[in-house]
Amino acid sequence: MNLCVKYCLFMVAVVLGSCSAWGPAVAQTTHTVFYEGSENELHVYRVYGTKPGKTLLLIGGIQGDEPGGFLAADLYADFSLEAGNLIVVPRANFPSILQQKRKVNEDMNRKFADDNVVNYETKVVKVLKQLIHESDCLLNLHEGSGIYSEQWEDSMRNPSRFGQSIIADAKVFECSKTGEVIDLEAMAKTVISKMNSHIKDPALFFHFNNHMTRKEDTIHQEQRKSATYYALYTAKIPAFGVESAKALPLEQKVRQHIYAINGFMELLNIVPETPGVDLKEPELKYMIISVNGSVPMVVMKGQRLQVKPNDSVEVLDMEVNYERGLSVDIVGLGSRLNDMGKKVRIEQETRIIGKKDFYPCGSVYLDFKPDAGGPWDRPIVSESVEKDAPMIYRIKVNNVRQEVGNDDHVELIVGDTFEIEDIVTPGIDPSNFTVNFKGFVGNSSVNTGEDRGCVVDTGKKVLMKRYSMHQKGRHYYVVTTRGDTEVGRLYIDLKPNTGQER
Repeated sequence: MNLCVKYCLFMVAVVLGSCSAWGPAVAQTTHTVFYEGSENELHVYRVYGTKPGKTLLLIGGIQGDEPGGFLAADLYADFSLEAGNLIVVPRANFPSILQQKRKVNEDMNRKFADDNVVNYETKVVKVLKQLIHESDCLLNLHEGSGIYSEQWEDSMRNPSRFGQSIIADAKVFECSKTGEVIDLEAMAKTVISKMNSHIKDPALFFHFNNHMTRKEDTIHQEQRKSATYYALYTAKIPAFGVESAKALPLEQKVRQHIYAINGFMELLNIVPETPGVDLKEPELKYMIISVNGSVPMVVMKGQRLQVKPNDSVEVLDMEVNYERGLSVDIVGLGSRLNDMGKKVRIEQETRIIGKKDFYPCGSVYLDFKPDAGGPWDRPIVSESVEKDAPMIYRIKVNNVRQEVGNDDHVELIVGDTFEIEDIVTPGIDPSNFTVNFKGFVGNSSVNTGEDRGCVVDTGKKVLMKRYSMHQKGRHYYVVTTRGDTEVGRLYIDLKPNTGQER
């Protein structure tokens, strides 16, 4: 990730009147976990200032393919405040973050209106609604496609686009807590002016985007189910969506959200003590692993843990240079989301990937002991050593596992499903490689070029013919790279479905 974000925080400015006095006499942070132990754990951080003041609620990651918002929100969970308070929900929708998808079951930001569908999104939104009622202002941090413009310029810059804008559901509203008429447009434009002073390219300036959500002729009727609409018209507090352009580099998006949060903190007279933040590259140190319920052992990054076939392995914890957004993936054997704290039967040699959000930060390896058929006391931890074996691709065809070598050909019939689970490389962490199926995009919102774990359904026209050999849609290839260097290929031969070959 290699982000290093240095920034100055704004200090005292406009006071809008007292809506609440919330917080103890000394600065402190509390951490509450809702639905602990489930895949949709919700972590909430309340940061109290030494002096009372207004409370700003920050929600990041309500849609998992928008990392600029949740990485920015995460920085504020560790703040110390001189005045005012923050409620920080860095990752409202952690399952969708792990999958780099906008949604899992339903769009969580369309669950704030009453409906009869009960799922994990419903449970999380119930907590978010409670937090909204505890707050004086809401910022919902997003990334939007294209760039918002009051006038039509082209298909990616027009009034229906969201990027580079601060969105409100109305221009003004009356605060039920004080009876004061709050000018949402003036608040947003004050912050936007400060944000744009940090942005060099005028084409990327932020603008106020009034969705006029309650009006009959609005083009944004779906926003009546959103968090900001609920906050404004049910909780009666000012609420804004901050939308950086999705296509911008990640560091730039994180910075823009920081500028927005700082601007609203200044506007609400929320004064920080923390001077700055350094966002480091995630790095795994070790995992704590139990085999068959035995006494846990420490397995360092890159080490190999020898087990027996069908042993039960459980990752109890891991040490990373971050505290939040952590998960593990037992490749090919565990769940699609998070295997932390789950007992998984080991049916094949594999590795356990540590992740910070969806960023791999290191692996440990599970090998079968050479004499695994005989009795032995306990698993053995050894250093990672180079093997003589060439690169191997572990794949699934129609959910059946197999292993193929570098430069091998895999024959598929249109309608088959294909998945690259992982690669096995001589003494090198597979996380250091990118495995890209040319002509396939697993996630169009966050296209990193990494396609391991993505299921390619060849019957659904997900392959782009122009990337096939001779552009005929019959022969594709998977390219493995390390940095800018190609280190391996796997060829995919796609045959038509004649109805007799399956």
